[in-house]
Amino acid sequence: MKDFIYVHKLAEDNNLELLAGKAGLDAKIEEDMISRPGLEFTGFFDYFDNKRLVLVGSKDASFLAKLDTDIINKNVEKIFELKPPCLVFSKNVIVHQIFYDMAEKYGIAIFKSNLRTTPTSSKLYTYLQDKLAPKLSVHGTLLDINGMGTLIIGKSGIGKSETALDLIKRGHQLISDDLVEIMEKEPGYLIGSAPEILQRFIEIRGIGIVDVVTMFGAGAYRPSKSIRLVVELESWDNNKYYDRLGVEANKIKYFNTEISKVTIPVLPGRTVSLLVESAAMNEKLKLLGHFAAEEFISKVNKKASSGGEENA
Repeated sequence: MKDFIYVHKLAEDNNLELLAGKAGLDAKIEEDMISRPGLEFTGFFDYFDNKRLVLVGSKDASFLAKLDTDIINKNVEKIFELKPPCLVFSKNVIVHQIFYDMAEKYGIAIFKSNLRTTPTSSKLYTYLQDKLAPKLSVHGTLLDINGMGTLIIGKSGIGKSETALDLIKRGHQLISDDLVEIMEKEPGYLIGSAPEILQRFIEIRGIGIVDVVTMFGAGAYRPSKSIRLVVELESWDNNKYYDRLGVEANKIKYFNTEISKVTIPVLPGRTVSLLVESAAMNEKLKLLGHFAAEEFISKVNKKASSGGEENA
């Protein structure tokens, strides 16, 4: 089922003043994009998407005011006939009477923002993205490790939450434990957050549910973080080859975005939290242009080449 939000919820959360069209408050918004009606005011409706809310800014309204009354009435009514979920006017717009009339006639709510056009557009777009952008739920634990959003995945019981608790104790921040909601704001940019019911909580087998804010302070938790690295924990397999130099570039894909993935084998005696922390810091250095493995191999090759010349 496609996600949606009610028009009245949009208005409540964004401090929008209802001007007319009260009957449309229960309409549903299903698209996370916004329409600007400049072309539609001229009568061009070929690309009008009636599932998007319509934002009328100062420039749109100023242009509309220069048109003949018949054209204004015709094209504004056409917008309402196509039944967008609602219309929002920015702060300084003088709302033409035709909008009030059409709002009541077609039962579509119109609102006034307390912000100018650009801030209104930015605020509504961010809000709609957060509420309506496709989300993917992943079983795992997400932390902010020195600025690196690190998603820890692995089979149930492998020690993800215990590792996270140790990392939090070391000064890093929890985003979500057990279930992480991933949203792609744009290709290459993944945001991870916790479902509302799981925010601030972490489950430790044998102890139970822990509130990290109560236990470690407000700095132990943040509501969301961009994901830059995935660390998979798995039981050590003697028959499996593990990359010892870190040369292999493994990736994992969510939506249209690929991010780096590291696999850490778990053995008794290995401090997994330290290894995860090291993996995050190493990936951060790579993003800054420092590749330790490549530098090491380069030095080995240079040494080998030098040695060969000496023995010739």
